[in-house]
Amino acid sequence: MSGGEQDDHGEWADLLHGFIDGELDAANAARFEAHLATCPECANEMENALMVKRLSAREGVKWQAPEAVHARVRAALSLEQAMTRRATAAANQAGNPWRRGLRFIRDWSFVPSLAVLAASLMLVLNVPQQSQSIEDQLLASHVRSMLADHLTDVLTSDQHTVKPWFNGKIDFSPPVVDLAAQGFPLVGGRVDYLDGRVVAALIYRRHGHVINLFIWPATLETRSNTEKDGYNFVEWHVDGLVFWAVSDVAAPDLSAFRDDFTRATNP
Repeated sequence: MSGGEQDDHGEWADLLHGFIDGELDAANAARFEAHLATCPECANEMENALMVKRLSAREGVKWQAPEAVHARVRAALSLEQAMTRRATAAANQAGNPWRRGLRFIRDWSFVPSLAVLAASLMLVLNVPQQSQSIEDQLLASHVRSMLADHLTDVLTSDQHTVKPWFNGKIDFSPPVVDLAAQGFPLVGGRVDYLDGRVVAALIYRRHGHVINLFIWPATLETRSNTEKDGYNFVEWHVDGLVFWAVSDVAAPDLSAFRDDFTRATNP
């Protein structure tokens, strides 16, 4: 793609979110609709964005921070107040960066909910993954892949393209199959980071829902189905690899996906 085409497509990407939120005027909305009909990439981005919007609007879909995090937030806010008082006394020059930073904190201090939110995000995002359960890490990666617009690194339904794409990026070879005939079309793949190591992630769809299938080497032979915060998890082990499928599809659909994937990769 040429530089001019990339710039043009950047414009469409900016218009996409305005279109979804109903913020475009009639002329730009009509222009974007015409473009959407001829651009598969934008159509796919639109589908992902609408899915995330529906997902975030679902009742009960939230991340419940533990009481320990709340306590750390309160402690951080108290520490911030003490540091602000000390820094204010030390900032004696008009152009001092501390003074500009303190002015920002002072101006936004009238919105305490934003201060708490910022502190909460900082603390939660800096909690070491090893202190989280594997289900928490999987769920965070699943949601983050959609919210951060990073569902795939390689976007294709061709399993013969996705599988070799992982060569040199991870230290094992994950099985890759397209299950479109079974109702689970392959979308693509990416690398992710879970439980202290780089893992493979395969992305499938089921009636507009996303299934993230995480794969990495493991020897423990277990098989379990779990549910957390409205999401379903299915785990299984084959040939020295552990597989975790995460999605908001119904539990029977996710179990069917596991069975179809296992049959296709181990005939």
